[in-house]
Amino acid sequence: MLYALIVIALIAADQGLKYWVVSHLALGESAPFLPGVMQLTRLHNTGAAWSSFSGMTTMLSVVTVVLMAGVLWLLIKKIVRHPMGVAGCLLILGGGLGNLIDRVFRGYVVDMFDIQLFQYPIFNLADCFVVIGAILGGIYYLFLYEKTDKKEKPHDPDADSAK
Repeated sequence: MLYALIVIALIAADQGLKYWVVSHLALGESAPFLPGVMQLTRLHNTGAAWSSFSGMTTMLSVVTVVLMAGVLWLLIKKIVRHPMGVAGCLLILGGGLGNLIDRVFRGYVVDMFDIQLFQYPIFNLADCFVVIGAILGGIYYLFLYEKTDKKEKPHDPDADSAK
């Protein structure tokens, strides 16, 4: 139940910001956010990261559903139990579902974070959740999974006698 509430809160934060941007900025219009560092620029992305797979909304939606089902399965089956792994999964779910909502109901994803310090593609809060979740998930898998969550295989005495 707590996990569901966290994912709902992440989705609400993402969708709330997207709603504000769509309500207050015309397509391509910008507003100051962190002056000199970042501005909010309304952009519609019909693709994935860096506009890859543009126009393939249905395919991206299906892939997102499959990936979210896999992450959910990891949590339901308690394959991932360590707090860092769980946090990574919840962030990936919240971000993935936030962008999926856009793809299904708008036909595109609303992006808005426009970094001014250097040239970088415009992105949204859901993208931040997915990236941070993937980083946490990677750290968890590389450094913590075997120590905390990996289930030991039962000892096979026949394998010892065969050697």
